[in-house]
Amino acid sequence: MLAQSAFAALWLLIFSTPIALFVAWSDLREMRIPNLAVLALMLVYAVVGALTLPLADFGWSWLHFIVVLVVGFALSLTGGFGAGDAKFAAAMAPFVALGDLRLFLVLFSAVVIAAFVAHRIFRAIPAMRRATPDWASWERKEFPFGLALGPALIFYLGLACLYGS
Repeated sequence: MLAQSAFAALWLLIFSTPIALFVAWSDLREMRIPNLAVLALMLVYAVVGALTLPLADFGWSWLHFIVVLVVGFALSLTGGFGAGDAKFAAAMAPFVALGDLRLFLVLFSAVVIAAFVAHRIFRAIPAMRRATPDWASWERKEFPFGLALGPALIFYLGLACLYGS
């Protein structure tokens, strides 16, 4: 059983999925995550989380945002992570219940590996590149982490819908 409420996870999933999918697409296409997507995800959590989570859990979860934002920006300064990735990861952080952190990190690791392998395979297929000639991620050495961040949030909330408290 996950620590995240199944009821809250369902509503968070419904409203965050379009944003998470847009972030994956945007990072593939432009190698950037728009600030508007980050703000939209934060707004979803602020409204839906306030309506579906216990007040104490909702309040403390904003600390997750601060911690991930600080760590993410430190990583972006070293070049290991883009600033947009850091901001989106921070916006995602409140969605993950503290009791589920270990599970989420394992899930995120698996999604990153799968997304990286899939990205590298698809960019090596000429027909795929012809179908999406304007995607910047095909030409860049860096990996578009939005391709892993968005789906990781969707998978986590989906699991929480099924196995949440």
